[in-house]
Amino acid sequence: MTQKLTMLKWTLLPLTFAIITGCSQGDSGSAANTKPSEQLEQLAPPQETGVLEVATRNGSTTYYLDRHENPIGPEYSLISQFAASKGWAVNWTMYDSTAAVLQALKSGNTHIAAAGLTHLPSRTETFTQGPAHTEITEQLVCHREMRPMPRIPDNIHNVSITVTADSSYTETLNKLASEHEGITFSEDDSKTTEVLLSDVARQEIDCTVADSNIVQVMRRHFPHLEVAMNLTLGNNLGWYLPENSDELAGTAREWMNSTDGNEALGYVESRYYAYIGEFDFVDLRALNRRISKRLPGFINRFSEAEIATGMPADLLAALAYQESHWDPAAVSPTGVRGIMMLTRRTAESLGVMDRLDPAAAIDGGARYLADRHRRLPDTIPEPDRTFLALASYNIGRGHLLDARQLARDLGKNPDSWDDMKEVLPLKADKRYYPSTRYGYARGYEPVHYVQRIRNYRDVISSAFD
Repeated sequence: MTQKLTMLKWTLLPLTFAIITGCSQGDSGSAANTKPSEQLEQLAPPQETGVLEVATRNGSTTYYLDRHENPIGPEYSLISQFAASKGWAVNWTMYDSTAAVLQALKSGNTHIAAAGLTHLPSRTETFTQGPAHTEITEQLVCHREMRPMPRIPDNIHNVSITVTADSSYTETLNKLASEHEGITFSEDDSKTTEVLLSDVARQEIDCTVADSNIVQVMRRHFPHLEVAMNLTLGNNLGWYLPENSDELAGTAREWMNSTDGNEALGYVESRYYAYIGEFDFVDLRALNRRISKRLPGFINRFSEAEIATGMPADLLAALAYQESHWDPAAVSPTGVRGIMMLTRRTAESLGVMDRLDPAAAIDGGARYLADRHRRLPDTIPEPDRTFLALASYNIGRGHLLDARQLARDLGKNPDSWDDMKEVLPLKADKRYYPSTRYGYARGYEPVHYVQRIRNYRDVISSAFD
């Protein structure tokens, strides 16, 4: 079913730019689209209007716009699929803070708040609890160079902590303060958790508290962030509704527990979290440094290659970083060369006369990836099609075709990257590769290759906004 989205006439700042510059919308709690409060207090149910009113906030784990101004994010994905299952359009209202989202719930200005809200007894007393969708741990996060690093609650009194106002973190810290002497903290009603994490990275504040999924994403942009300690064993994130919204809450829970809901949760895990590998401080610090120093020299070339081939510029930049760290003179022991690390044979087939010429190499590499992408069946959906094209760029089209046939033989879906990343390593397993046309290959390599490119792309993409 095609979902009609009633989108806001409001442009969100790109996520990383907003974080780096410390931008916020102020502390007024005003929404991007506003309606008279007397109308909102009498909000008709979506079953009658066909429109689901949703309150959220801009963030990497909630809702944001990609560089093409398309809405994405875990909360966006889940709400969109829930609404589509009911045939409802979605009207998103963006609030500046958790406090403003909660106020929208109190005033009846929304049907559902989908803003990465922790399920807390204190909130459930005031609002109607909806379904949970993510389990997280609340973490104390400080700058990597902080000394001494507070590793146990008894040491927290040595640091100043700032958290976003009216968040679950205030309850956690209040509980710790009742159990350990000297713990104090301040609340900021104008900054989101993501912005406070950037303040920690710039050493403007000592520490903050954040959900582990937010930390997981943010550390790739700010590698100097360090988890000092876990403050909770595990909490559920989920939706909240205004009080006396039991019918809609039940409908949401029923969907979340259904096959469609489980598939939506699996998609969110795969799309936004599962590919994020083990944190590598040295690698990410080097990447962020090279974004400032090396990428500007090539960024226009990647953009030109996108125009010529249709392959996204930030994807090409991430591919090039994986291949050469944006070193146009890179040479491997096996003889591949240049910023896109093209083989001599591939370069000749693309008409690239000098692999060490970055303009020619970027153009050639983009055309090669576009060819890998084009030659895959049209039935493969995105983003799986792009991931398989990257795997083909790395391991070769023949080995990818072998793996796709293996997937069919094993009852798996050759059009699904989740299935293919399990099958590709079998190209190195002697129980399987002798029966394939192209034989042995290091099939585990393209799995890690695609994962790293996805990680790099998320960090790099803000440079192309």
